Amino acid sequence: MIHNPSLARRFLWKIAEYAMIGVVRGVFALARALGPDRSSNIGGAIARRLGPLLPQQRIGLANLRAAFPDKSEAELRAILSGAWENVGRIGAEYPHLGELFDYDYWADATGRIEVEGVEQFMALRDDGKPGLIFSAHLANWEMPAICAARYGLEATAVFRPPNDPAVARVVHEIRNETMGGLEAARQGAAFAMQAVLERGGHLGMLIDQHFTRGVTVEFFGRPALTNPVMAKFARAFDCPVHGVRVIRLPGGRFRLELTPALELLRDADGLIDVQGAMQAMTRVVEGWVREHPDQWLWMHRRWRVPAAHTGLKAK
Repeated sequence: MIHNPSLARRFLWKIAEYAMIGVVRGVFALARALGPDRSSNIGGAIARRLGPLLPQQRIGLANLRAAFPDKSEAELRAILSGAWENVGRIGAEYPHLGELFDYDYWADATGRIEVEGVEQFMALRDDGKPGLIFSAHLANWEMPAICAARYGLEATAVFRPPNDPAVARVVHEIRNETMGGLEAARQGAAFAMQAVLERGGHLGMLIDQHFTRGVTVEFFGRPALTNPVMAKFARAFDCPVHGVRVIRLPGGRFRLELTPALELLRDADGLIDVQGAMQAMTRVVEGWVREHPDQWLWMHRRWRVPAAHTGLKAK
């Protein structure tokens, strides 16, 4: 018997964590048994039904009303319903990530995946230089990291683990199986990211979420804080910065699009301007979201800027 209350709590917490890991594994096993299409359809249908019952529904609607003031309430709710469906599909697609990414550069036939800008991708892989690739929480945003690993691009994806430890553990196992380098967003991660670039590698990062210590950019006409690390590395290494997005297509298909290298604002000394660079990347992301608003995470509290941080420089 355990007499130490603190030790007992830790013991019970571990039991609960392992039990939850078993539950998550069971759910993923069921999704594998259903196959990628059926599990994606079911996950999307469940999320479309349950999402509006969650507190995040209010956040999503408030964000959409501010972003699209000219759209009707019915249009906004339809967009958010699609966003919930996309979230459900992503969760159900996790066990199938390796199978879903069936793109073959050398084949004539097109499978589930099509890639636009593949020549730029190959050039990025073979130029012998470090590079930065930004993305956003659109469609199934895990796909670019899989593409990089399959086609030999030395790339490290910077990710934020899920909040639930059990989900985080199982998701990390799947990412390890399908992706290349992985670096969790944590204190001290910048040193590991810098090491990747110093050896000529590439960093991939999602830049469309709130970052408390970030720089202020304009996103859908409102100030938002964004992580400046990509711009800081671009300034330090003077390396190319590309954007990559995923678009969900009908029939369980996806399109990956890689942008040309961005022309970034520079200061009087010829160095990349950090705030201006993040504004340029954010402007690209906004264009992506405007094109497919039902595939973005509107339920996140993206616009949380204290009054002292509302100044904007670059337009």
